[in-house]
Formats: sequence, C-alpha cells, structure tokens
Amino acid sequence: MKNRHCILIGAPVDSGKHRKGCLMGPDAYRTAEIADTITKLGYTVEDIGNVAPAPQIDASCANELVHSLAETIAWSDTLRSTSNKLVSKGFPIFLGGDHALSIGSVAGVADYAATQGRPLFVLWLDAHTDLHTPLTTDSGNLHGTSLGYISGLDGFDAFSPMTHPVPAENICMIGLRSVDIPEKEAIAGSEMTAVDMRAIDEHGIARPLAAFLKKVSAANGMLHVSLDVDFIDPSIAPAVGTTVPGGATFREAHHVMEILHESNLVTSLDLVELNPFLDERGRTASLIVDLTASLLGRRIFDRYTRSF
Repeated sequence: MKNRHCILIGAPVDSGKHRKGCLMGPDAYRTAEIADTITKLGYTVEDIGNVAPAPQIDASCANELVHSLAETIAWSDTLRSTSNKLVSKGFPIFLGGDHALSIGSVAGVADYAATQGRPLFVLWLDAHTDLHTPLTTDSGNLHGTSLGYISGLDGFDAFSPMTHPVPAENICMIGLRSVDIPEKEAIAGSEMTAVDMRAIDEHGIARPLAAFLKKVSAANGMLHVSLDVDFIDPSIAPAVGTTVPGGATFREAHHVMEILHESNLVTSLDLVELNPFLDERGRTASLIVDLTASLLGRRIFDRYTRSF
C-alpha cells in the first residue's frame, strides 16, 4: 500500500437489517488483534474508537416496509464526514457494522476523490449486489440499498444527496449468488461489472479482478474495497446474518486480497456484516483480520506454522 498509516474507525451500525448483532463487530475485530496484526506488517495504526451517529431527524419513505430510516441516515451523515476527513490522512479501515455503513464511507471518499480530480472506483465483494433502493426493497433492510445509493439511483430523497455518484463502469461486484429481480434489471441496464460464482467456477477469480484493476490504474483512480463477510462461504465464515452457500473459498478470498495488495491501488476499506453473536469462537473475525493482513502485504504462506 502506498499509505503506511492505517486508521481504524469503529462503525457499529446495526440499523440496516432486522437481525441484530453487527454493533459488536468493531470490538470483535479489536479482540482478534487487528491493530497488532497490521502493526507487525510495518504500518502505523491509529484507532479512533467507535464513531456515533449524528442527531436523528424525522424521515419517511413511501415504502412502509423500510425500517430504521432516520437512524441509518444519521449513521450515513457521520460516516460521510469521517471518511472524507480521514482518507486524506491515511488508509481508513471501517470496522462494521452492517453494510448500510458504506452509504456514508463511500460517499465521503467520493467527495474527497472529487477534490483531487481523481475518479473513484468501488470493488464490492459480496454475495449480494445491494442495488435496491428504499422504494424497491421488499425486506425493508437498508443494508441492501448501499450500492444503489452510491451509484446514484433514484429513491434516496430522505438521505443527503450523493454529490459524486460512482459511475456504473467504475463499479465491480465479485462473488454474487443472491440477486433479486429488480437488482438484475438494474445491472442489465448498466455498465457495472457483475461476477457471479458461476463465472468464478468457470474462469477463476483472478481474471475479472485483474481486468477491473487495469481500468483503475489506467484512470489513476482511487479504489474503495467493501468486503462483506458473506462474500466468503459460510462454512468458514459463519458469523453473518445473510448466509448464502457457495461463497469464496479460503484460498480464493486470500488470492483476491494478495492481488489487491500487489496492485497498490486500494485507498480505503470496509469490513462489514460481521455478527459476533453468530460466530464460533471468533473464527470469522480472525479470518477477516487475516484477509486484511493479506491486503496489506502478508502472503498466506509467510505465516509461521507451529509444530506440535
């Protein structure tokens, strides 16, 4: 990574879905020694603690299924300002919290990228596209609308405007295996790159990622990576409320992170949807910390293996 100063931002967002528990995510990553792991790779680490949502204001939506709208907006406003401020000072890592936090984290990075005259690219590592809007979601869960907001779709009138929406051609989704009909239609009519697990099975995970990174490099772009726990197969990452079988394997996930490190293009990172209440002795939190280490330069075979 070009920036050797990592900034940890606890974002205990738990308003984006009905099932609670993601608010414990930031402390689970700290317990899994994320700061110490990063420090051992030669980075400096600053943990600013957990941020708090802005004061809530009245908000409403025509879709009566939507819940926790005002709270999610409040989180988004705080994370947007925090992201915009910190991305200029280091490599921000947002410790989530559910995926609704990306509404704020990406908006803030996009605002900063615009001041630098650089395009923002987004890599969405997720089983879902999260391309709903508050008007199209049939679950009412706003964590499924994050990419819809980021890409500038209509229906987010209650939120602060996405001043610098990320162009569709600058968005790549990898790991998809649960996509609703309205989301499929949104993808079909856009220039987003959507890579499902069938494509990965047939062609591998490196080829589409390399093609996307080539575009980022050619444009001198900033790259935000949003890593959802459900990108990974639930057999090795069970601590997520939206488990979908058939996800990335241990090796595929690390391979992605190693490629991202070698690209030297990533400028900010989300770690989202960890629900420690659903974990098994911290195994998922530890895996995500290990993946972060791979993104920051640790190869999987560099780790010391103890003999017993």
